[in-house]
Amino acid sequence: MKIVITGATKGIGRAIAEVFAKAGFDLAVCSRKTADLQALQEELEAKYDIKVLHKATDVSKKEEVLAFAEYIQSHWTQVDILMNNAGVFLPGEIHTEEDGKLESQIETNLYSAYHLSRALMPLMLPHKTGHIFNMCSVASLKAYPGGGSYSISKFALLGFSKVLREEMKTHGIRVTAIMPGATWSASWAAMKDQLPENRLMKAEDVADAIFGAYKLSDQTVLEELILRPQLGDL
Repeated sequence: MKIVITGATKGIGRAIAEVFAKAGFDLAVCSRKTADLQALQEELEAKYDIKVLHKATDVSKKEEVLAFAEYIQSHWTQVDILMNNAGVFLPGEIHTEEDGKLESQIETNLYSAYHLSRALMPLMLPHKTGHIFNMCSVASLKAYPGGGSYSISKFALLGFSKVLREEMKTHGIRVTAIMPGATWSASWAAMKDQLPENRLMKAEDVADAIFGAYKLSDQTVLEELILRPQLGDL
């Protein structure tokens, strides 16, 4: 079994890599830093009897996303799971945020998933099986102060997930939109001393929920998965 994970070296992506490696999946992973990818490969291959492919990739750049897909296709003939996880959060307000903030978040949060999903379809469609997960957000469901262009990009990613779900129904490929609330990751590191540990979710909980969605039978798809801290959104 084989899984592709973008943004795999930190936060939720790192937790997803651990869960699926433990289950025996070979991984193809990307992030922007080669050193982080090499460290991930060494750790997971040492702990589990798996193989890890990796390629440094800036997913905001279409040509690098397509190069990552070509790299995968040069090694694998089938992909069982695509986890479009990479994303960026740049808070702001539409009327005051700096020019270009919308474009940068759309390119990272939406276009990367669109281009990689399309590029890897030849490794799923002929086999009539597969599962695509898109890392949306509770910001895909409700606008909130300071969301700005980030919320726009996540609303768009949920829309992409809905369209892809409809298109893949008859091809045996499941599509799931993941919508987590605040989760401990590098993005929240600056707040670690200001928030109690139980105020945010664990990245491992999100990863376990994704694995559970994947483990459902082929005749069932969890279309949307919403997770929030027990005490609610921040």
